[in-house]
Amino acid sequence: MRYKISVDTGGTFTDVVVQDDRGRVVIGILTDMFGWHLALGAMGALGLLAALGFVILLPASRNFVRRPGFQLSYHVRAWEGHLRHPGLPFVFLIGAFAMGCFVTVYNYAGFRLSAAPYDLSQGQISLIFVVYLCGMVTSSIAGAMSDRIGRGPVLLCRRTPCATQGMTTDMAMPPIEKFGSEEIKDKYLRGAIAGDLILSLGITEPDAGSDVAAIKTRAVRDGDNYIINGSKVFITNGIRADLIVLVTKTDDSTGYDGFSLFLVETDTPGFAVSRKLEKLGMHASDTAELSFTDMVVPAGNMLGEEGKGFYNIMWELQGERLVAACGAVAGAQRVLEMTMEYARERQAFGRPIGKFQAIRHKIAAMSTKIEAARQFNYYVAWLVDRGEYPVREISQAKLFSTQVACEVTDECLQIHGGWGYMKEYGIERAWRDMRLNRIGAGTDEVMLDVIGRSYGF
Repeated sequence: MRYKISVDTGGTFTDVVVQDDRGRVVIGILTDMFGWHLALGAMGALGLLAALGFVILLPASRNFVRRPGFQLSYHVRAWEGHLRHPGLPFVFLIGAFAMGCFVTVYNYAGFRLSAAPYDLSQGQISLIFVVYLCGMVTSSIAGAMSDRIGRGPVLLCRRTPCATQGMTTDMAMPPIEKFGSEEIKDKYLRGAIAGDLILSLGITEPDAGSDVAAIKTRAVRDGDNYIINGSKVFITNGIRADLIVLVTKTDDSTGYDGFSLFLVETDTPGFAVSRKLEKLGMHASDTAELSFTDMVVPAGNMLGEEGKGFYNIMWELQGERLVAACGAVAGAQRVLEMTMEYARERQAFGRPIGKFQAIRHKIAAMSTKIEAARQFNYYVAWLVDRGEYPVREISQAKLFSTQVACEVTDECLQIHGGWGYMKEYGIERAWRDMRLNRIGAGTDEVMLDVIGRSYGF
């Protein structure tokens, strides 16, 4: 018996429908986009038992929870460096873990903002549904939040820790799934889904940022191996990663046709973390500078065809930019909700500050821009789901959504006044974290140039 899953993120609700091969509905879920974690709070006990059983039955899950990079909410404040360890209950870890498993399994099954059905075996659908249920219910207890459930679900999870998880699931895994051999997929994707492997993506170099074609890291063929020398910088997960999708130059004479991708295990001799980089925000996610000195990598670890690395990484960047656009909208929505709550409680001149026209109008303008960005992202996702390759629209979505998110976060900090500058309310952290969105995966300036060139200029 085969089953099909379809996900519809249109309208006010998200529909998740499971059908058998005769078209009969086996499971149907109607989920409130913004309030599902609260609506399912009454099922907390059942969800907790399911999650505990999930942890007990799957040894890999215990390993996943123990991995430093994936103990998400547990370490966030400690890693920020200013607040003491909150001593969160174990259920919080289970909630974050269940949502994490849901993302990895969900993505590996091919769900990336897609409403199209996918053929799955009974075992696969059972696993995905159990993890989906556990993730929703336990995260409702733990406080983890999601803007939407769809292809490539956009997790808030307090925003920062998702940089670590999102690098694995939404940036490094897709090119492995698309361009890797069955042997490579079996070796690395299974480990990533089980939580045994943390992945990273190595593109940027000290002298090659937006200009990807200027990459100098060289891979030279030597029998059944390649010898790699060079360096990378601004690498998310660079310190704790087990595996890196590395962009290299294999032929200097062929321009864009001279790049190749390799899967590099970080325990390979010659691989080194030069230093950990200190950042403005995203403190719960490590960023590193890496170096490669006479590093021997098997030829079998080449990802895709030799000479096609530039085109393959450009494909990856389109997905990364769409993820950035969706994540920016989710973050902006959460910050706005926090600010509206503050505006209802904060008193000034004898009444809540939200009652003042100046504040009301700011909230109205911000909510309008967020909704416009959200709907445009859905339109771009629809184009992708139809099989199109909408580079212009993806660039527009990334540009507009991240600019809106940064504008909203700045305005929300302003509404908080002096408290917005303090760590107590978390707005200052959102302000710091959000700024990366206009730089990573392609700066505003690069997006503008891509859009302009698409019109023939």
